[in-house]
This record gives sequence, structure tokens and C-alpha cells, in this order.
Amino acid sequence: MPQLILPLIPTGATQINGLVSVWRDDSQWTYFVGILPIYYHKADDRRMFGLIMAQLIECGACRPIHIIKTFGLSKSFVIRAVKKFRHGGVEAFFKKRQGRQDGGTILKSEILEKVQGYLDQGYSRRETAAEFKVKYDTLCKAIKYNRLHEPKHNKEVLITKSSRNAEDAAAALGMGTACTRVAERVFSSLGQGNGAVVHFETCLDVPKGGVLCALPFLLANGLLNDVERLLGKIKGYYTHFQVLLLLGFMALCRIKTVEKLGGQAAPGEFGKLLGLDRIPEARCLRQKLDGLSGQEASEHWAAHLSNYWMNNNPEAIGTLYIDGHVRVYHGYLANVPRHYVSRERLCLRGITDYWVNDAIGRPFFVVEKGIDPGLIKTLQKDIVPRLLKDIPTQPTDLELAAQSFLCRFILVFDREGYSPAFFLEMWQKHRIACITYHKHPDEPWPVSWFTENEVTMPDGEVVRMRLCEMGSFVGSGKGA
Repeated sequence: MPQLILPLIPTGATQINGLVSVWRDDSQWTYFVGILPIYYHKADDRRMFGLIMAQLIECGACRPIHIIKTFGLSKSFVIRAVKKFRHGGVEAFFKKRQGRQDGGTILKSEILEKVQGYLDQGYSRRETAAEFKVKYDTLCKAIKYNRLHEPKHNKEVLITKSSRNAEDAAAALGMGTACTRVAERVFSSLGQGNGAVVHFETCLDVPKGGVLCALPFLLANGLLNDVERLLGKIKGYYTHFQVLLLLGFMALCRIKTVEKLGGQAAPGEFGKLLGLDRIPEARCLRQKLDGLSGQEASEHWAAHLSNYWMNNNPEAIGTLYIDGHVRVYHGYLANVPRHYVSRERLCLRGITDYWVNDAIGRPFFVVEKGIDPGLIKTLQKDIVPRLLKDIPTQPTDLELAAQSFLCRFILVFDREGYSPAFFLEMWQKHRIACITYHKHPDEPWPVSWFTENEVTMPDGEVVRMRLCEMGSFVGSGKGA
């Protein structure tokens, strides 16, 4: 009869099952059967660990489930270790892996020198791999096995969000949260200097950093074009350029009011997008906006932007779309008249904005009407005179006289502007064509009158649609 082993577990050991245990520290692991040590290996020796696990399972001392639960291993790791022990024995755990003897089958010695030359010039791994049409992983393996090497460059230390938050919090004990540029702020408070200097830092994980990708498009649309002349200078630490860029970034981030700006991002983090230590607080920003919009400067700037867009897109202003929208007033300081709001199907207090857009919906300018006289009156008194003055490349009087059907430009609006007398006035006085819906249509035209045509849309897309063109006499004769 075989002698039984008492299931005694050493103090501090981890029990694998009722008989086997392991005692672990930072340098060595020792395995016990009862109280007798049978194996040991260094704590970081993965090969010996796999061998011992396989032997314990193979001799029946442990089941695979005990090993998996005790050490948190995957089932595939245990199966591979047992399979390796069964087929190759102990030696299978210590065999060196077979590597390529020729240094690789893709990056041959004749092109390694060329690849190394690209890396020495500062090209990245991906750029080099794309140039020589090899896989990125192949190039990385060649660098790993020292067949290629990357030159060491002095890389700037990246500033993380945690370190920036700690620095911003420390600055709160002095001039305020994230006010790290103390000298510049003191000079600005004394009326010295020309405002804060833009200085960008190499930072990691900056919230809302994606808005910087849209910065070239903001500048291309004339956000800072001739601003200093039109809006004048504002004194202090923050310049008008920085304030306007901040407003542009707020619009891109869907931040509608100054008060909501503080809840969207930390002031220091948003300041990094502008190259500053922090953005202005709500009260300071409102003061800057009051300074920029004083003495009708904002209206002059808006008119300048409208002219800038028209001159940059002369092909988009041949046809203009006018539409009115009611902006509901939710305050209590002003006595605003009521307007019908179609989306609410109610009469609510608000202001009517008439937008003048191009064919794909880009706005040129807006006319605000607190007391709405209607679309026709707004067109006659506000929109048409401004368009006649601002639109470039209009036909000359000689060209209009030579071609009886040539117009200066075309206005498109909804049926609120339907008026034969207004159409006649626009054509006879200004040679402006109008397109709108018929407010009182007759019977539908026969389907047989329509033919299929190819139509080029404003964005360049060509679509096929069935169209019919027919002349008609509009008006009763009284005003036409």
C-alpha cells in the first residue's frame, strides 16, 4: 500500500489544489507537494514556468483548470505547454527559435543601404516603407533585429494633460487659474506691449484639439481679413485676432454662449488651442466683444465679409436664394412682436431674419427685422439695393440693351414673395429675374408634356429629371 502524503500547506504559499502549492516572492517561485519542495525557478523565467506547469499536469498532480484559475492563464497557453512537453520533452522548452540566416527575404542586403539612407535623413518608418513598397511590419522587424537602425534625435518632451492641470492649479495661487505667463499679463495691465504672443507647445491629449484642422478653412473664409482696420484695436492681454479665433472655435465646438464656454473645457486646455496660457473668463470676453462691436464696427465688418465672399466666388452669385426665419425671443427685457413660427405652429415673440444664400446654402448676409414688413418690402428696401451695389461682374447697360433676355442676377424665394407687380418692377427697373412658386396654380400640366433632361446641380452632380417649360401671362393687368 503506497504511503499517503499529508496535505500540509507551507505558511504564505498559494494553494493550487489539495496537495500542490506554490510560494512566490519577487525573486523566486518554489513549488511544494505537501511540505516537500519539488521545483523552483526565477520569478521572471517563463520557460521554466511553462515546463513545470506541463510536468504537474502530465504526471497527474494537477488538473489544467487548477493551473488556469491559480495563475490566471489562458487555456491556450496551458494546452501549448503540455503539447510541447509531450512531443519534445524538457529540451523543447529551451530550443532557440529558427531565424532567417540570410537576414531576411524581402529587405536584401542590396537595398538595406538605401533604406538606411532614408532613415538617416529623418524619414519616418511609414514614409520609408511606402517609398520602398515594403510592409511596415517588415521594416520594424529589420530595425528590431539590428539590420537597420534609426538615428536618435533630440525629441521635445511631451506635456501631458495631468502635468498641465497641476501647473494650472498651482498658478491659481497667484494671478489665477492657468495664468502662467505672469510677465506678459503684468505688462498688458500697465498698457505696455501689443497683447499676448502666440506660442504653441507640444502637448498630448488636448481636449477639442480637432478644431485646429479647421483653422485653414476659417482663414480662407476671411475670418481675420482686414480685421484690424475694420474693428480697430482692443487693449489688453487678448488681441482681436485671438478673440475672433476663440469665437470661431466655439462655433465649431457647438458652444453657443459665452457662459457655456467654461463648462465645456478647462480654460487652460482651451487656451492651448490658441497658443495662450488660458482663454479669457466670461466677463472679460464680453468686454472684448463690446469693444469689437462698438460704433457699428461689427456691421461694417459683416458687410466687408459679404463683399469678400462675393468677390472670391463670382460664379456662385448668379442665382441667390432668399428665405426668412423667425428667431424666437425667450427673454423678458424687450417687447418683441409676435410672429408665426411654422415649425412650432404658433405665434411667438421673435425677430425675423432674412438670409441671402448662394445655390448650395452658403450665406452672404442676413437682414434682421424686429418688426417684419414682409418679404417683398424687405427685398425692395434692404436686399435688392445692397445686391445691386455689392455683386461684382454684373452685366453692363450696353450688354443688357443688346440682349433682351439677359438679367443682372436671379432671385429665388418662396411663395410669400409671389407678386406679379413686384416681378414687373424688378425686371423693368433693375433687370432682375425672379423665381418662385405660383400662389394660385391652375390644373396640373399633362404628364406627356414633360421630357427627360440632364441637369447639373450646384455641387457638380449631374441628375436626370423630367421637366416641362411653358410661357404664361402672369397678372390681371392692373399692376402688370
